[in-house]
Amino acid sequence: MPLARLAPLARLAPLALLAPLALLALAMSGPWAMASSAPGPAAAREAPSSGAAAIDTGAAGERDERYYSRDDFARVEKIDAHVHLHGSADRFMARALQDHMHVLTINVDYPDFPPLPEQQRDAVSLKGRYPGQVAFAGAFSVADFQSPHWADTALKQVDSALEQGAVGFKVWKNIGMSLKDPDGRYVMLDDPRFAPVFSRLERDHVVLLGHQAEPLNCWLPFDQMTVRGDRDYFREHPQYYMYRHPEMPSHDAILAARDRMLKAHPALRFDAVHLASLEWDVDKVADFLDRFPNANVDLAARLVHLEYQAAAHPAKVRRFLIRYQDRILYGSDDAYGPDDSDPKAAAEVHDGWVADWRFLATSDVQHSPDFAQSYVGMRLSREVIDKIYRRNAESMFKGAWVLPNTSGY
Repeated sequence: MPLARLAPLARLAPLALLAPLALLALAMSGPWAMASSAPGPAAAREAPSSGAAAIDTGAAGERDERYYSRDDFARVEKIDAHVHLHGSADRFMARALQDHMHVLTINVDYPDFPPLPEQQRDAVSLKGRYPGQVAFAGAFSVADFQSPHWADTALKQVDSALEQGAVGFKVWKNIGMSLKDPDGRYVMLDDPRFAPVFSRLERDHVVLLGHQAEPLNCWLPFDQMTVRGDRDYFREHPQYYMYRHPEMPSHDAILAARDRMLKAHPALRFDAVHLASLEWDVDKVADFLDRFPNANVDLAARLVHLEYQAAAHPAKVRRFLIRYQDRILYGSDDAYGPDDSDPKAAAEVHDGWVADWRFLATSDVQHSPDFAQSYVGMRLSREVIDKIYRRNAESMFKGAWVLPNTSGY
């Protein structure tokens, strides 16, 4: 399978845009950065001591040790908590080792991926060949979901994956968007037939990773979508383009079912991937995190939506990242393999990782091919970057990786 990624690569802005955006970058260092009605202690820790220090690298070339630079990407130990690796993936892993990037490869009950048993074999092999570098999340199939024995079969799949080292399990958007009962009704995540599986994960403190629904753009006409990547994806996958299928469940209905499931399993550790499918407004993501204290979110394939919001509301996006610095995991959603023969594929992975780092860690003026506006990077402190890129994943998936300490080198 060729490399696939929704999140686009950020690029330098045209020179004509640098002047106004430089002014915006300077504004980022002043009161806007903390101008929140309820910034919380995390935001207060991030407040710069003076104006331009939050954006400039320091006088006379001096390094501001509170922040990472672009060059630090290659030196800092990091975790990409959302990739999909198939086959040997040795070129991918060579690049990851060079970039000091550990990974969580996630199996998915997805028809475009290899069958689940093959995905699990590949994940177990990678984990064994790259100990401490690769962890994996399993998945259970919804095939024969109407069978009275489905839950027993799914629990056996869970047991098998746990015995081979799985650190979590993923449920995918087919629940809510394609899985149906014989009467034509769509099966939602709060369906009681899932309860034995979710209760088992809850009891044993195993993480459930949930991808329910799609970006809100999926329910909009193409000319109203905010980013090019979504337009391209739904043109290529019309079966998931809900705007053309009004008979299918709404975005709100799918997420409401997810939230009812979480309320029914309050101790379940939940990784709401793709910014919990609330990517269009960080306030919506914040509300989700406030309502579900055992949930985290990852950035996989949705960082472009933060960039889009940052073009108009940089303060709002930065405050969100700071306030919820303990609840956000970095992820790319890179899909790689099973063909491992093209060195350009691994290079594209590296380019994407570097672009994401630039947005989160630097104040560079940037431009995305996904939308017209330019934006400046968030320049989060080392403390926040280390949490998003490492500490939060280590906390959620305990013992999954072995990382040396590179903070404050």
